[in-house]
Formats: sequence, structure tokens, C-alpha cells
Amino acid sequence: MTSDERWLTRAVQLAVAGVPAGDGPFGAIVVRDGEVVGEGTNRVTVDLDPSAHAEVVAIRAACRTLDAYWLRGAVLYSSCEPCPMCLATALWARLDRVVFAADRHDAAAAGFDDRDFHEVLAGRAPAPVPIEQVPVGSAQAPFDAWRAHGGRINY
Repeated sequence: MTSDERWLTRAVQLAVAGVPAGDGPFGAIVVRDGEVVGEGTNRVTVDLDPSAHAEVVAIRAACRTLDAYWLRGAVLYSSCEPCPMCLATALWARLDRVVFAADRHDAAAAGFDDRDFHEVLAGRAPAPVPIEQVPVGSAQAPFDAWRAHGGRINY
């Protein structure tokens, strides 16, 4: 068994174990230097939080463990292909790799609409809600404050 297969198996086991607890059927772990530094299951319905996907939960845990907001040198292993939100979170975390077992079509067959979101963001389907920009005079104020703040931490 390869290292990737070993970690993916663990992510799948987390996903299966979380189902009886009320979690969604997704599990993820973050590994750095051969050690698990974060893990998570899908806690959307348990925590009443639409962002509590397994990958996001695992990334948050890894950041707390490492006391960092970047996870360079780490790999995210997920039981299923990350949805666009989770993939964006992995990109923001600057992970070295993202590795998954099942794909978006498997998730869709189980009743999850991740595949639809991939289609929207790829420009192959319309957004299910209107997305529009409404300019206001103060729109640049937060960025002006950010640029002027000497103690900012760039990310």
C-alpha cells in the first residue's frame, strides 16, 4: 500500500465512522512530515454550518495545530473530491497537494450537489442565485484601511 492509499484509507474510515454520529459521509486529514496534523468529518448538519465540510474542518484543525494560516509542506487527503469551496480553502491554505478517493459524480449519485457547483464555477451552468455587483462610494474604504495599517499581516 502506498502512502497516499494509506492516508486515503484513513480519510474514508473517518467518513464512515462519522455517519452514525450524524456527520455527512465525508472525511479528510491533513498530513505533514508523515504526521496527521488535522482531521475532520462533514459537520454541516451537526454544527448548522454550511462551511463545515470535512476538508475545511481538517484544514482549520491543522492550522490550529501548527499555529499557522498557511500549510505549505502539507497534503490534504479527502474521502471524496473536494467541492469548489473546499478546493478554494485548500488553495488559500497553500497546501502542497490535494488527494481524493471518490469523485464528484460519486457524491452526486449519493444525493450531494457538489457536481452542480463545479459546473456553475466552470461556466457550464448558470448560478442558482443571482450574483451581482452594486457599486457604493465606500467600497474601497476597507482596502484603503488595510493598505494604511502598518501592522497588517499579508496573506
